[in-house]
Amino acid sequence: MRKTSPGRFVAFTGVCAALYAIGAIITAYIVSPFGRGQFRPAVLIPALFAIAYGPEIGGLGAAIGTLMADSLKHGTLYIPSLLAAVPGNFIGFYLLGKILERKFGWSKFAVASQISLFVGNAVVAYLYTWVISSLGFLPPTLTSYELFLLGTSLMLWFFITEYPFVLLLGPPLLKILAGPIQELNERLKGPSDRPSWLVSLSLPGIVFLGISAIILLTPASSALLKGLLVKLSPSYAETTLSLIKIMFAGSGLALTMAGLLLHLGMGK
Repeated sequence: MRKTSPGRFVAFTGVCAALYAIGAIITAYIVSPFGRGQFRPAVLIPALFAIAYGPEIGGLGAAIGTLMADSLKHGTLYIPSLLAAVPGNFIGFYLLGKILERKFGWSKFAVASQISLFVGNAVVAYLYTWVISSLGFLPPTLTSYELFLLGTSLMLWFFITEYPFVLLLGPPLLKILAGPIQELNERLKGPSDRPSWLVSLSLPGIVFLGISAIILLTPASSALLKGLLVKLSPSYAETTLSLIKIMFAGSGLALTMAGLLLHLGMGK
């Protein structure tokens, strides 16, 4: 753990939490095609704090900030956020800061972003699905497989909508922060490498294209439709399923092509 005075630790954690809560609440009403789960590019904020000020500050700031945002949205202490989003956010951003704490590199930053967001979002998505099912917010007729499928879908939605913001906006903002933060400036002086765009963008893109193919070519499509019918009318469920297919195919194609183009133009 970095040596930070208790006062500075509390101050930086509070600022991280407040900024994250404000950023999250701005997009809190943009939900996933599944009717649950938010669009949250504000994850960039605790990611920056975790790298600049340490994993503990980033993790705690994210945990407190997400609870603040979710509770403000619902007008009360939101239990699913407390039991799912809080631990998931803490684990994800603590992990990001911890991986990059000792030796920083841009390629390492890209890989660490993938790992931390995947792990953090998996914790949030699966815990959230279990919590809302246990609290009776979902029909009791849903099987364990269908709940698992919902959790997986939410995890992928979170990753798709968050990872590009961290990967593409993180490096320039870290360089800006390095000006007033001497310790961060020292850490960023060394790395001259560039991320492997094929690993950073094209690999996730290929995974999303694979998921799109599974939805299109296997019975997973009907299982998704059944899950959507829990909250949506048949016509809206069909439309939403089409949007999900477009989301995975479009995101996968865009990430794959962006990675290839950046690799050819900048990565050699």
